[in-house]
Amino acid sequence: MQKARRDRETATLNDRPIRFALNHMVAPQLSLPEFFALARNLGMSSVEIRNDIAGQAILDGTPASTVRRWSADEGVDIISINALQKFNHWSADRASEAEALADYAAKCGARALVLVAANDGTRMADAERVANATESLVGLKPILASRGLAGFVECLGFEACSLRRKSEAVSAIRAADGAGVFTLTHDTFHHYLAGEAAMFPDRTGLVHISGVDHPEVAVSDMRDAHRLLVGPADRLGNLDQIAALRAAGCDAILSFEPFAEELRALADPAAAIRRSADYIIEGLARRAA
Repeated sequence: MQKARRDRETATLNDRPIRFALNHMVAPQLSLPEFFALARNLGMSSVEIRNDIAGQAILDGTPASTVRRWSADEGVDIISINALQKFNHWSADRASEAEALADYAAKCGARALVLVAANDGTRMADAERVANATESLVGLKPILASRGLAGFVECLGFEACSLRRKSEAVSAIRAADGAGVFTLTHDTFHHYLAGEAAMFPDRTGLVHISGVDHPEVAVSDMRDAHRLLVGPADRLGNLDQIAALRAAGCDAILSFEPFAEELRALADPAAAIRRSADYIIEGLARRAA
């Protein structure tokens, strides 16, 4: 029987690492230094920071150099800033926004930007989805490349999203000649909602993980507020998704990204995250047995 080590930084299965990271949304009530310390105390050396949490860096004006110092103090690696929203609605304003965020990312030591597709019900026509994403990636490519950054393209599974399918994102990356800069974010929640069978493991640079336990909410009604840490009652098939990605050779970091409000009130977020990580490690080990 294959075994997985239980240390959350060095867990291995079939001699391949299971690497976890924390997205700040897992505990947005924590200050950024507290969040970095949480990751380190859990044995996770990778984090994602966000630009959409009120009262926290980046929105509170904290200099990028300060964020870089805080991460160095805890010995954590900032894998991304999450996110450039509506990346596929390109304009002069979006380009300026991208440049400012990319500057901040480079200065704080982040390695990538998450690029989230627009979710406002506009520009949904078959003839424009890939074309719009391609135009944006062409514009983003020199902005990111000149700063040594990568781009993680994230499709949203919501029906109002203008880029629901990763197959379309792959087509846009190919059309923009962007393979050296852009990879996909495989979000287990959005993959389930989109209903797209293809996973594109060779194109995946980051995996966002969260679960939905609510037994009655319809798939079409699932929202960020339903997203919890992954556990035994998960309806999204996180273990199946992760196992399939790994079986196809993808060892991308698994970043915890739950959004449910109730997580902000946890007395011990570290214990809850630890239980979820152990559940995933043990579940993957059972599937490999």
